[in-house]
Amino acid sequence: MEFRTIVPIHEATKSITYHSQILSIGSCFAVNMAQKFSYYKIPVTVNPFGILFHPLAIENVLNRAIEHAPYEAEDFFLHNELWHSFDFHSDMSKPNLEEAVHLANIQQTALYNTLQKADFCFITLGTAWVYIYNSTDKIVANCHKVPQQHFSKRLLSVEEIGESLTHIIALLKKVNKDLQCVFTISPVRHLKDGFLENQVSKAHLLVALYSVLSSEECTYFPAYELLLDELRDYRFYANDMVHPSEMAIDYIWERLVETYIDKATQADMKQVDAIQKGLQHRPFNPKTESYQQFQIQLRQKIEVFEKKYPHIEI
Repeated sequence: MEFRTIVPIHEATKSITYHSQILSIGSCFAVNMAQKFSYYKIPVTVNPFGILFHPLAIENVLNRAIEHAPYEAEDFFLHNELWHSFDFHSDMSKPNLEEAVHLANIQQTALYNTLQKADFCFITLGTAWVYIYNSTDKIVANCHKVPQQHFSKRLLSVEEIGESLTHIIALLKKVNKDLQCVFTISPVRHLKDGFLENQVSKAHLLVALYSVLSSEECTYFPAYELLLDELRDYRFYANDMVHPSEMAIDYIWERLVETYIDKATQADMKQVDAIQKGLQHRPFNPKTESYQQFQIQLRQKIEVFEKKYPHIEI
């Protein structure tokens, strides 16, 4: 007897291997998945400009990178002793303006180079709510704790989101026609917007994405549905009751592996998992003969893997 509904996911036509290059960009759930790729030593680049919550922010950084539009001093402002840009996350903010501009352009070059050689681009959409800086009437990626009275808030329409996603796909194909674009909706609930507002936001993202998926060469991974429709229990949420728990992230990752990673690579991932656990092991007494033997065997496992994949270092 089944006590839950299983979300069906078709196996991808293009598989991820240890020779693949992956870009993961978007909301904090993009980071969750990238951390899994990184743990298993599958080459991945995650959010070069920090977490980006809405599609227009993602579109903007991709557009500037692909069109080679460098960042300049006027793209930044000073607030709370740090130079910020409304184009990206506070992770990029610096106490020195020149350093902030330099880092932004370094990351832009890195993003462009990654896009040129990437095999997969996972794009995670978090919200359809955006903030507009009143002084410039510009939609921002992050408010950087600037007082709320300087912003207006509105919901992106389905049409606006659809246009943005279509442009994102066109940009990616322009720089890399073989790039496989995978969209997903973040299962993180943005309850600070309100319960109804969060649902409306996710609905706008889903409707817009559904329309794009029917006409464009891209795929959808149902992370949102896996948590909301399949797991659907508070034990699969973290203590804040907003973000998925580690158990939920592990389950969603397992389903992603089943969908996108071929069986041979999955076997090698098990070897990497054993190596990672070995590296994390802390003995009671490192001078024992048994631990020395354990270290020798661990080194042998690493050498076997690195010989098979010389471009990857453990």
